[in-house]
Amino acid sequence: MRAAIYCRLSEEDRDKKTKEDDSESIKNQKALLMQYLTTNKWDHAGTYSDDDFKGSDRNRPEWNRLLEDAKSKKFDIILCKTQSRFTRELEMVEKYINGLFTQWGVRFISLVDNADTEIEGNKKSRQINGLINEWYLDDLSKSIKAAFKTRRENGLHIGSFPLYGYLKDPEIKGHLVIDEDAAKIVREIFTLYAGGMGKTAIARFLNDRGIPNPTEYKRLKGTKYKTPKHKSGTHWKYFAISDMLVNEMYIGHMVQGKYGSVSYKTGQNKPRPENLWYRKENTHKPIIDIELWNRVQETVGLKAKPFSNGKIGLFAKKARCASCGYVMRSSKNRGIHYLKCGTRHTAKDACEGSFIRVDALEQAVLSELRHLLDEYLDKDMASRHIRLSDSIDKQLSTLESDKLAYSKKIADCSLALKNLYLDKVKELISEQDFIEYSRDFTVDKERLEALIINVEDEISLLDRKRAEAKTKRQIVEQYSNVERLERVMVEKLIDFVEVGKRDKITKQVPMTIHWNF
Repeated sequence: MRAAIYCRLSEEDRDKKTKEDDSESIKNQKALLMQYLTTNKWDHAGTYSDDDFKGSDRNRPEWNRLLEDAKSKKFDIILCKTQSRFTRELEMVEKYINGLFTQWGVRFISLVDNADTEIEGNKKSRQINGLINEWYLDDLSKSIKAAFKTRRENGLHIGSFPLYGYLKDPEIKGHLVIDEDAAKIVREIFTLYAGGMGKTAIARFLNDRGIPNPTEYKRLKGTKYKTPKHKSGTHWKYFAISDMLVNEMYIGHMVQGKYGSVSYKTGQNKPRPENLWYRKENTHKPIIDIELWNRVQETVGLKAKPFSNGKIGLFAKKARCASCGYVMRSSKNRGIHYLKCGTRHTAKDACEGSFIRVDALEQAVLSELRHLLDEYLDKDMASRHIRLSDSIDKQLSTLESDKLAYSKKIADCSLALKNLYLDKVKELISEQDFIEYSRDFTVDKERLEALIINVEDEISLLDRKRAEAKTKRQIVEQYSNVERLERVMVEKLIDFVEVGKRDKITKQVPMTIHWNF
């Protein structure tokens, strides 16, 4: 038998000598699992180790490699210290441990909590483990959010990395001090902009001088900074300058909470309305004096006017370059509006660039919207939708029956415990027998109660799926006869659109529309 070992550590390692070293906890996990593997005389098919990753993170590189290798049948067994090391999500327990692993012929074993897919009747234990881990994640998420909210309201910095131009105060937790090396660049940017130089020109000016951008600066300083998706490279870009020029942190005010997580499961962040930001004045020393700040804000205000007709662009802040991930800028030539990536103008190799006419993008969105209409409104899809609803109804009916059965069994356990107690009082059974029998009934009762909670969660999930399908259909139907897009429609329908570089042969511009529904 070939056994693969999987290890994970979520807390930030403080016992590593170098970044590349395994932490002591990972080493301990490996030692424990290797000993178990050797005792059972299994062949070691490889070790997969994710360090500094949460159990709810589905983007763990080694975890995903493990799943791919399991599917390819590169081993027969997966060994973990606990089930939570593999995942803390009940959904992933059901999908992989109780589902696909069985189909792939892979046995899952976690040593400490005795999860083993080869043992008959062990599935319920794995489900309860998954449910407990799910509760743990939910409670942990709420506790962390509450703690962060309090610290933000008090003007304390809670981020892993301070804003470019500042350092964490080694003496006072949550306080920022000025990093003079970076602060010089910040002051220069504000001064250049106040003197009339544009944002793209400033970015090009810094790139020509070889000044590292904020991300590269963090890396050069030796921090364990993870580059956000798309935003790679060492170049300064238009939006890095643009965001800096309006950031009140540079005048000594702590502003946090601009982005918030959608769910602890996805790790996805989305912008929050400005009225929900946490803002506290005079929490740290300013880098920019108020006179220079006011001059810059006045200039920013003058340059941020909408089009001559008083309207903002149809896809303003909605179109992003597929290459670098930055928001595309509006331009106008001979009465025609365009969207283009400004990053490619900041340095020669900054980005391959993207460019599209606004009316062409509008037609592409309308075409995709009509495709959705065809998908959801034609008779075949309508009948399929009805079958989907019927399927959900059947699942709900089964779950309700299970819930009723579990409730009856809980009532039986309660009655049995009551009768057992009466038998003890009547001295029909001994004290020792009473303790032993009552423990068994109590364990069964607690197990059934956990299963009821699990069933209720599944019922809620199916209810949400049915509601989401109905909502999606209603949104699409609302725009069934649309001929032209309006800004309010774009805001409601579209999260963002990724635009690629035009193909030289086909002349087509690749794009991906991310809908809000």
